[in-house]
Amino acid sequence: MGGKQDENEAYGKSAKYDPSFRGPIKNRGCTDIICCVLFLLFILGYIVVGLVAWVYGDPRQVLYPRNSTGAYCGMGENQNKPYVLYFNIFNCIMATNIISIAQNGLQCPTPQVCVSSCPEAPWAVAGSQLSKTVGEVFKENKNFCLPEVPPDMNVMKSLEQELCPSFLLPSAPALGRCFPSPNINFTLPGYEWINNTTVSNGISGLLDSINARDVSVKIFEDFAQSWYWILVALGVALVLSLLFILLLRLVAAPLVLLLIVGVLAVLAYGIYHCWQQYRTLRDKGASIAQLGFTTNLSAYQSVQETWLAALIVLAVLEGILLLMLIFLRQRIRIAIALLKEASRAVGQMMSTMFYPLVTFVLLVICIGYWAMTALYLATSGQPQYIYRVPNPSAPGCEDVPVNKSCDPMDQSKNFSSCPGLTCAFQGYSSTGLAQRSLFNLQIYGVLGLFWTVNWVLALGQCVLAGAFASFYWAFRKPQDVPTFPLSSAFIRTLRYHTGSLAFGALILTLVQIARIILEYIDHKLRGSQNPVARCIICCFKCCLWCLEKFIKFLNRNAYIMIAIYGKNFCVSAKNAFMLLMRNVVRVVVLDKVTDLLLFFGKLLVVGGVGVLSFFFFSGRIKGLGKDFENPHLNYYWLPIMTSIMGAYVIASGFFSVFGMCVDTLFLCFLEDLERNDGSQERPYYMPKSLLKILGKKNKTPGEGKRKK
Repeated sequence: MGGKQDENEAYGKSAKYDPSFRGPIKNRGCTDIICCVLFLLFILGYIVVGLVAWVYGDPRQVLYPRNSTGAYCGMGENQNKPYVLYFNIFNCIMATNIISIAQNGLQCPTPQVCVSSCPEAPWAVAGSQLSKTVGEVFKENKNFCLPEVPPDMNVMKSLEQELCPSFLLPSAPALGRCFPSPNINFTLPGYEWINNTTVSNGISGLLDSINARDVSVKIFEDFAQSWYWILVALGVALVLSLLFILLLRLVAAPLVLLLIVGVLAVLAYGIYHCWQQYRTLRDKGASIAQLGFTTNLSAYQSVQETWLAALIVLAVLEGILLLMLIFLRQRIRIAIALLKEASRAVGQMMSTMFYPLVTFVLLVICIGYWAMTALYLATSGQPQYIYRVPNPSAPGCEDVPVNKSCDPMDQSKNFSSCPGLTCAFQGYSSTGLAQRSLFNLQIYGVLGLFWTVNWVLALGQCVLAGAFASFYWAFRKPQDVPTFPLSSAFIRTLRYHTGSLAFGALILTLVQIARIILEYIDHKLRGSQNPVARCIICCFKCCLWCLEKFIKFLNRNAYIMIAIYGKNFCVSAKNAFMLLMRNVVRVVVLDKVTDLLLFFGKLLVVGGVGVLSFFFFSGRIKGLGKDFENPHLNYYWLPIMTSIMGAYVIASGFFSVFGMCVDTLFLCFLEDLERNDGSQERPYYMPKSLLKILGKKNKTPGEGKRKK
């Protein structure tokens, strides 16, 4: 007894009885004020960064295509010309790579002109037309030349100076650009080299998907025809998630038993399969001594030692699980009773099930603000243009200042005697305070993204913990539960504990930033052949991953203690950790039982919705009537995947609330065991089912008034 008492005292003293304690403390003060002030100042600076980005940035440089003069297509004087036509799209792949093209806004070293529509038929300048004028040859295709080309200019000269295209291909608009169709079933005189392969290679330099517009149109059509049924599938996911949680109070025990038996059965089958494989290979005499060492891991499947090792590992796991079931059966019963009580608490406070919508809206705001700020910052500064010439040694190009800055609006420069001279976009200027600090501002934005997102998640956890704690510490349920527990917890958390939530979110953010830096270093070292450096990086990544998981676990329980007692983050984290360590076996059992149950719930909801969606949208369900007939789709898998992903998001939102409820009730249960003894002066607040499992009972006269 003394050894056990000393061991418990190593993790702090048990909570003492407080006659005035009746659940989440209402008379509390602000916590972690310094961190609250720092967080608010950081948010103020984040807003200033957004304003600076809005003042200096211009997202049109990314959203709208530009012609060779730098003018935007679809805006201003080109309002009725929303598409860009590349004179020779094959230069896009021949002269550069996809990375540099993407960084330059899909620009490539060929003249570009804004057009009202893309070419619909193939056309090329014939050899007999070179001596004619532009007005005569480009009579129907005048819009595809640069606007300032005089009609009386010689065609040969206009082609040498790249003022008009020498050929046109049937194209379709995608991302504001005219991309030729890859299916070439014609031949242009003098351009026999243009075929399916060359066109596909040319377009792949700008866009991975050549037929992007057609695909996008088909996707839009599928969503337009199936959106109603997708909403029905999401509604089914919502109902299934809610029913699963509410029915846990009735089926928690048999469901947990079924899952445990299922795990035992899977392990048993694995042992049997390994034994069969081992016996077969043993009779054949296949041994690892014959195979030797090889880097081909699949070869080890054909030796008996591999299956023997797997058999031993599975047998050990089976034995450990059976021993745990025998010796920890009491704690498993406690975990099941807490799951039932959590289902009851959620049923009493249905508004908590829809709180993830608030979290979702706040997360959308945080991520959307960061995305817009990053976009505006990336496009801050004026566009810079330089002279580019396909062949600098050509006649008339000797004096051209290649790669020097130029003004695309100065047309006199563009009509020099140098053929193919263009004033092409290079990048954005780095002059000015905002542009020189662009990298630092982007880092500030990334830090703001992680800190605000983690703070929003912490807010949700603390609010839900306050609501569920008020349910547990109500002696008579539901009579003593506050009228609006969720809204009260929300106001209380924002008013008093913004700083504590910011403190915990900041610690988690720093670890996540460190992980991102390590991932970047690892990405840079992937081409390195130094195995020692790679091994060290992997070890650091593993350590930071474990640290992030531990901090998330500690923060989660610290927010529960903050919601109940209203103390600062450090004290709450310490008290929560000590309380859990004094009951570490119960923590492990409850955590694993809950994880197993919620995993099964997600599998049930997502799998059920996925199977129903597959049979419906693929037309395998017959006889439903005309009103329930499946729509005719181009890609029937599209609404199926949308329904599955939506069902997973909905199930994760509902089950996250339930998981928070279980964790909160569990901490309250442990506090209840330490604070009270069941006497008339110190009655237990736990439900009768837990009292029965623990062999305890309340001696208070008011016991009979409590609702079971």
